[in-house]
Amino acid sequence: MNTGKVITGMVTDKNNKVTFVQNNGITYQVVSENSIDLTLGQTIEGFAYTDKEGNQLFSLEIPEVRVGNFGWGEVIEVKRSLGVFVNVNWENKDLVISLDDLPNEGHLWPKKGDRLYVTVSVDEQERMWGKLAEEEDFYAISRTGQKEFHNQDVSGHAFKMKKSGTYFYMEDNYVGFIHPSEREREPRLGELVNGRIIGLREDGVYYVSMMPRAHEVLDDDAAMLLEVLRRSPNHKFEYHDKSDPQSIKDHFGISKGQFKRAIGRLLKQKLVEQDTTGTKLLEENQSDKS
Repeated sequence: MNTGKVITGMVTDKNNKVTFVQNNGITYQVVSENSIDLTLGQTIEGFAYTDKEGNQLFSLEIPEVRVGNFGWGEVIEVKRSLGVFVNVNWENKDLVISLDDLPNEGHLWPKKGDRLYVTVSVDEQERMWGKLAEEEDFYAISRTGQKEFHNQDVSGHAFKMKKSGTYFYMEDNYVGFIHPSEREREPRLGELVNGRIIGLREDGVYYVSMMPRAHEVLDDDAAMLLEVLRRSPNHKFEYHDKSDPQSIKDHFGISKGQFKRAIGRLLKQKLVEQDTTGTKLLEENQSDKS
């Protein structure tokens, strides 16, 4: 079976519009733009496949996605009764990922625009199917994580959903893992994931959180007070819940009610501590590492 593979064919017929090659008695139509330069009897290498109309085609541009080789494709259609259709840059042909290879939970299926790392499988009827890469396929092309990237923002596409968490492949060729406690919802297969590095596993996989940094969930008043504390001597100021309203207004430009609400948010995020002498930034938050 040659379908989905790179083969060698001989040019057997051509005219001003189309060129044909043969391999093992099968005739293929060449679909590449530069086929006009081919001559009768010439032996050429190309990618053989069947398009959605059943035509046998031969592409001189070797695609990344083919039998024995993985590449990225974009989901263009979802059919619950069949699976998902993926554009892998073949002319007049998309790959189908069977529903049997997709998550049992429908909400974890890819959506249009999501990206999947796939290869090609050909069944006994010479039908081509897309096959998702396994974990080991991602590890084979990934780099080992480095500790110095802690807290760095990262993004990539989810490729494996487990009870223990979600694995995704980062755009800079690292593998990331998101524990359920570090996300508000479970990403679907192929979804673009955005997060930040919070740790490094022994095998070089990054621990990643999709939860916002503490300062990113603060309102303007709380963020302002947090910055004042970071810039203050000893990371402390003398103001607290019992301080004089006018003093608070004069110093911070906000009302005592606003001050108390903002301090409450900082306390809730475990960024500060407060007593009768004032408010102090907790030691682990005295530089912007949150």
